[in-house]
Amino acid sequence: MMKAVIYARYSSDSQREESIEGQLRECLAFAEKNNITVLRHYIDRAYSAKTDNRPEFQNMIKDSSKKLFDVVIVWKLDRFARNRYDSARYKTILKKNGVKVVSATEVISEGAEGIILESVLEGYAEYYSADLSEKVIRGMTDNALKCKYNGGTRPLGYIVDDEQRLQIDPLTAPFILEAYKRYDEGQTMTDIRDWLNESGVRNNLGQTMKYGSVGHLLKNRRYIGEFSYRDVVVPDGIPAIVPKDLFERVQQKIEKNKKAPARHKADDDYLLTTKLFCGYCGLYMCGESGTSRTMKKHYYYKCVGVKKRKTCKKKSARKQWLEDLVMDATMNMVMDDKVVEAIVSRVMDLQNQEPRDLPFYEQQLKEATTGILNILNAIQQGILTPSTKQRLEELETIKEEMEIKIASEKLQKPRLSAEQVKFWIQRYRGLDTLKLEHRKMLIDTFINAIFLYDDKIIITFNYKDSGKTIELADISGSDIDLDGAPSRESSAIAEDSLY
Repeated sequence: MMKAVIYARYSSDSQREESIEGQLRECLAFAEKNNITVLRHYIDRAYSAKTDNRPEFQNMIKDSSKKLFDVVIVWKLDRFARNRYDSARYKTILKKNGVKVVSATEVISEGAEGIILESVLEGYAEYYSADLSEKVIRGMTDNALKCKYNGGTRPLGYIVDDEQRLQIDPLTAPFILEAYKRYDEGQTMTDIRDWLNESGVRNNLGQTMKYGSVGHLLKNRRYIGEFSYRDVVVPDGIPAIVPKDLFERVQQKIEKNKKAPARHKADDDYLLTTKLFCGYCGLYMCGESGTSRTMKKHYYYKCVGVKKRKTCKKKSARKQWLEDLVMDATMNMVMDDKVVEAIVSRVMDLQNQEPRDLPFYEQQLKEATTGILNILNAIQQGILTPSTKQRLEELETIKEEMEIKIASEKLQKPRLSAEQVKFWIQRYRGLDTLKLEHRKMLIDTFINAIFLYDDKIIITFNYKDSGKTIELADISGSDIDLDGAPSRESSAIAEDSLY
C-alpha cells in the first residue's frame, strides 16, 4: 500500500476554512479510491503559491527526505505552485526522495503526453495568477488615482459613499480629533484607549479598542487627508479630520515616548503573575495598585493569603523592584555559558528519547516480519494449510499497520541540532530588558516559579536541577517593603485574575 501526505492551501484571508475542507475531502476520496494511506496533512492558510515561502510547504519538502511517504496529493496542481520554476525545482527534490506529486481532480497520464499536459496546466496556472494580479493592481491603481476606496479595513471616522469615496462620519470623527488632542496634551495611549471604550467607541469590526488600535489611529496619515495606495499618494485626496500641525506634534511625541516603552503598561502588566508565590503560605502573590496618603501611586505584589484570607503576614513587595531583580537574575543565567550548555544537553537528551509508543510499534513490526518469514519458509517446505494462509494474511496486515504507525510517529517529531538549540537560547542575550515585550519573553521562557520571603527570594528556572537563592540583605538598596500603605478609601485595585 502506498503512503501519502496531503498538501492543501488557500491564498488570502478573504477565503475561508471551507476551502481547505473541500480540498481535503476530495484528496481523501482520491486516496481511498486508489488504496493509498494518508499519514498527515500539510496546510498553508493565506499563502500564495506564487512564492515558495510557505511554512508547511517547506516542512513537507523537508520531511520527504525521511522517505516515509511516496506521494504528495494536491487538490489541483496550482495548489502546489503557480510558478513553473518552483514547481520544477521542488518536484525534482521530491523525485530524488522517491516522492511523486499527484492531482486529485486532474487526470494526467503516466506517458509522454502526461508530461505535456502537466506543463500546460502549470503554465496556465502561472499565467492566470500573473494576469489576475496585473488586472487587480491596475484596477485598484485607477481607483486610487481617483481617490476611491479600494476595500480593506475602513479607517475609523470615515464612511464610504455611493461613489466609493471616503467621507467624514459625523458620529465617530469627533472622537478621532479628540484622541489627537488628548495625546498632544499629555495623555497616554492607555488613557485614550480607556476613554474611547468608556465612550462606547468600537472599531470597524465592532470590537473594543486595544492599545495597538490607538497607536495605529494616531499614526494614520489619512486623517490629514492623504490618500495612498502602493506608489500612489494623493495629498488632500479625502476630507481631513485632523489639522496637519496637530498631527505632526503627535508624531513627534510618539517618537519621543518610545524611549519609555513600558510606561503605558504600568497598570496592566504584572509580569510575575502565576509565577510568583508567597514563601510562607505558598499562595499566589497578585498585582495591586493604590494611592498613598501623599497621593503617590504605588504598584506592588501582595500575597492572596494576606489580601483575602487574612492567614498570612507576608509583606508586600514593590512591583518594579521585584521584576527588575528577577530580570537581572534571569539575564545572568542566560549569559552563563555553562548554563546554556546544560540546557542544550538536556534538550538533546529529551529529543533523543524515543516516543512512548514507537518501541512497541517497532517490536510488533519485528515480530510480524519474523512470523511472515517463518510461514514463507514453511510454505517452501511444502507445509500449507488454510490456517497457514489465514495467519500469513493477519501478519501482513499487522506489518502494514505498524509500518504506517511508525512512519506517522517519525513524521510528527522534528529534530533540532545542538547548534540550533544553542543559537535559539543565545538570541535572548540580545534582548532589551527595558522593553516590556522582551521582559515577558524572558519570564515566559525561562522562569518556572518564584518564592518570595521577607529576607530572600528563590527562583527556579525551566531546566533540570535549576534554582537560585538571593539573600535580600546582600542587595544594596533593597526596598521590598511598600513605603506608605495605600489608603483604603483611595485604593485603586488592579488585580490580575488568578483562578
